[in-house]
Amino acid sequence: MSHPLPEYTAADLEYLNELELPSLSNDDAVALGLSAVEVIREWGLSLAVDIVVGDDLVFRAKFKSTNAGNDPWLAGKAATAMRFGEPSLLVKLRHLEAGTPFADREDIDHETFKAHGGSIPLRVAGAILGTITMSGEPD
Repeated sequence: MSHPLPEYTAADLEYLNELELPSLSNDDAVALGLSAVEVIREWGLSLAVDIVVGDDLVFRAKFKSTNAGNDPWLAGKAATAMRFGEPSLLVKLRHLEAGTPFADREDIDHETFKAHGGSIPLRVAGAILGTITMSGEPD
């Protein structure tokens, strides 16, 4: 079943900075990935999903039209979430609301960092241990 995609403001996403997991083992990451797969299928989305713990890609799944072309987007969104310590869409929205689009920043390697919706840092006890990242649908 297809659902309309939601639209967000920075204020809508602030709560994501407060989310914490009780743990983030490889098994936890796979369980989270499988939960994401259920939602992707239920919503009928064309998405790729990665879960990275530390520097290790622990979970990856691709649906519908996603392919290797999504890989740089997955990596770039995750790099943005890790560098800024908050969801990649929140980084984008903060820049837009401040009148300084992320894409206009000259101090950022835009091949490495992509401020588009899709990546959320995964925290345990206040520390960011990894990311869950999706690519394939509009922000």
